[in-house]
Amino acid sequence: MGNSRAYPVLRSTAKTVAYRQARLLADLLTARREDRVHLTADLETAEDARRMAGVLPGAQFEHAETRTDPATGAYLSFALDVATADDAALRPELPLHVWASVPWGTVEDRFVAALGRGRAGIGWHGAWPDDPDADRPGLAGYDGVQILFHCDDADGERWSGRHTVFVHTTKWGDPARAAALAAHIGGTVLGEARTGW
Repeated sequence: MGNSRAYPVLRSTAKTVAYRQARLLADLLTARREDRVHLTADLETAEDARRMAGVLPGAQFEHAETRTDPATGAYLSFALDVATADDAALRPELPLHVWASVPWGTVEDRFVAALGRGRAGIGWHGAWPDDPDADRPGLAGYDGVQILFHCDDADGERWSGRHTVFVHTTKWGDPARAAALAAHIGGTVLGEARTGW
């Protein structure tokens, strides 16, 4: 199947601005829209982790980086209940990572409000509506909107003080569609397409 092509269409130091614009784009994904939204966050403090546990009850938390037992080399998993663990127990386990797939429109606003300074993201999947000016038709499995908080790059690896909105298109790319989507939120394509999801 291959990866989508991700076009950056907005960068902002204001997370609420970036999120609002990403939601406007996600609302266009009415054709063959997935029922679930994908959320991910790195949690740097005990307070961040507890806030996120309140937003995503039952979500699986794990160490942000692989940890091994120094004596045996065995992988160590995170086993605490974030919602009930005290700060003294949580601090040595930080940073944590959480990933969740939730029904569309249920927790995104609260997720954004609960974010700390760690990298995070939201992905809305679907298919772009028909557009006679686009290079290709919309294609579920590739199309979607992604917002990365505290990150400039589509792979989400490097921390930044900015928040970036990406539109995803087919693996062959679609510069015309990306430009039209950027214009929909008053923006422009901010560079080359990158490997997406």
